[in-house]
Amino acid sequence: MNRRLVDKADSLLKKERGAVFKDPGGRISVCLAYPNTYHVGMSNLGFQGIYALLNRRDDVVCERVFLPDDSDMAEYLRTGTSLFSLESKKPLADFDILAFSVSFENDYPNIPRMLGMSRIPFRASERNAYHPLLIAGGVCPSFNPEPLAPGFDVIFVGEAEETLSGFIDEYVRAHGRADILGRAVLVNGVYAPSRYEIKYDVAGRISERIALDGAPDIIPKSHVGDISWAPFSTSVITPETEFAEMCLIEVMRGCPWHCRFCLAGNFFGPLRMKPAEQVKAEIYEGKRRASRIGLIGPSLSDYQGLGEILGIEGVQFSITSLRAGSRSAELVSHISGHRSVSIAPEAGTERLRRVINKQVTEDEILRTVELLKDTDIENLRLYFMIGLPTETEEDIGGIVSLCRGIRALDKTKTPVLSVSPFVPKPFTPFQWSAMAGLELLKARIRTIKKTLEKEGMKIYHDPPKHAHMQGLFSLGDRRVFHVLEKMTGADDYVRACREAGVDPSCYIFREKGRDEKLPWDFIDAGVKTDWLWAEYQKALASG
Repeated sequence: MNRRLVDKADSLLKKERGAVFKDPGGRISVCLAYPNTYHVGMSNLGFQGIYALLNRRDDVVCERVFLPDDSDMAEYLRTGTSLFSLESKKPLADFDILAFSVSFENDYPNIPRMLGMSRIPFRASERNAYHPLLIAGGVCPSFNPEPLAPGFDVIFVGEAEETLSGFIDEYVRAHGRADILGRAVLVNGVYAPSRYEIKYDVAGRISERIALDGAPDIIPKSHVGDISWAPFSTSVITPETEFAEMCLIEVMRGCPWHCRFCLAGNFFGPLRMKPAEQVKAEIYEGKRRASRIGLIGPSLSDYQGLGEILGIEGVQFSITSLRAGSRSAELVSHISGHRSVSIAPEAGTERLRRVINKQVTEDEILRTVELLKDTDIENLRLYFMIGLPTETEEDIGGIVSLCRGIRALDKTKTPVLSVSPFVPKPFTPFQWSAMAGLELLKARIRTIKKTLEKEGMKIYHDPPKHAHMQGLFSLGDRRVFHVLEKMTGADDYVRACREAGVDPSCYIFREKGRDEKLPWDFIDAGVKTDWLWAEYQKALASG
C-alpha cells in the first residue's frame, strides 16, 4: 500500500467528525463511491445521507471512496496502486457491494476510470462472482439509467432510502448473483438492466423493450411519502467541503412551480415539506455538531415556517437560491452574516420566461433586488440559461438589459452571472426538444460577455461542449455506454463518439416526436406523458 496515499486518506479522516468505523466481521461490506473528488462528494447531501442510512444497519459496514484529485491520481498511476476505501484502506475489488452515487451526468466518465484503477471490469457481462456487485443510484441514474445500464447489476430509480434497505434484505437472503438479481427486480424502484433486451428499427430508434425472466415491464419511481421519517442531514462534518463546518438539513422535496425545464417540479415530486417542529429539532441537533446550518430545498421561500425557523437565536444559517419576490428579501433579512444570495431569472425576457413557465416577472426581480439594498448582502448571483426553446437574439439582449437594470438599482453590489446552456431532461415538457448548436451557444456567450464584462460584471459559464456531453448522457440510450467505454477524459467525448460509432446529433440536436419510444419510457415517474406533451405544445405556442 502506497504510504503517501494512505497518509493523505488519514489526514482527511482526522479532520472529520462523524465517520463510522465498524468491525467488518460477518457484515456486508459496502463501498459508497462518488465519481468526483472528496471535496465535491462530501458536499453532497444525498451521498452523506446514504452513508448514514447504510451504517445504521447492524449487518452492514459502509465505507467511502472518491475520485482522487490530480496530485493523488498521478501517484496512483505512477505506482499502480489499486483504488482503496477511505476508512479501512481496503481495495474496492474486495468489497461485497460497490455503490455509486451519481448526481451529475458529466461525472459519468469518472466511473469507468475509477473501476479501471480498481481492476474491475466496467461492463457487467465481463464480471464474475468474485467481483463486487455494482449498484448505482442518485439523481441521474433515476431519470435515465440507460447510458449506464450495461455497466451496473442494479440501478435504483427514485429515492433510494425508500428501497435500499429492502434490497439489502433480499441480498442477505439470496444465493448467488443470479438469485440476487431475481430478487432485486421484486423490490419497488429497483432496476436490473440485464433482465431487459432492447431492439432498434432501421432508423436506429428504439422499437421494442423486452422484459426477461419475470422482470416487470414498468419500473415505478420510488419516493418517500413522508420525508420526516427519513431525515437527510450532514452525517460527517469536515472543513474540506464546499460547506465547511456546516450541517446541511433537508427542509423539503419537490417544487410547486413546474418550470418546464426542471426536474424538481416534474420528476422529483410530489411536493413534501417537513413539519417546522422537526426541522427545529434537527437544527438544534446540528448545532451541537457544526457552527453553521444550511437549509436545503428547491424552493425554500415557499416553506411557510421558514421565517420562524430563521428567527432561531444563536444559529448562523445559510440557504440555497431564493425565488424572486418580497418574501425572499424578507427572509434574507433574518440571516445574519449571510454575504451572498442567488436569484434565478433563467431568461432575459417576459416572453421567454412564459415559454419555460418561469412564473416571475421582471418587476418582481427588480423589486427583490431593491429590497435587498437594505441588507448586508454583498454579492448577488444571477442564474441564466441560453439556448432555450424559441430563444432569439432579443432574449439575449434581455439578459443584458435586465442585468443593467439590476446594477442601476444597487451600485454597491456587483452582479455575478452564471450562464448555462439549456440541456433537455427526461420527464420534463422539454424532453422532446433539441439543444442549440455549438457555434450558436458560443455566440450567445460572447454577446453577454462582450457587453457586461466592460461594465464590471463577472460572467461564469459552462463550456458548450460539456453541455452537449451532458445532453448525450441525459438523453441517451444503451448505445451511449460504448462512448463511456472509449473515453479517457471529459474533453474527448467527440472522439469517443466517433470510435464508438455513435452519432450524438441523433440524441441532442433532433426534435423528437410524440410517438417515439424514449429510452426512459419504461419508468413510471408519476407524471403523465400526455400532460408533458401538452405542456410542451403550450410552450411552443406561447413563444
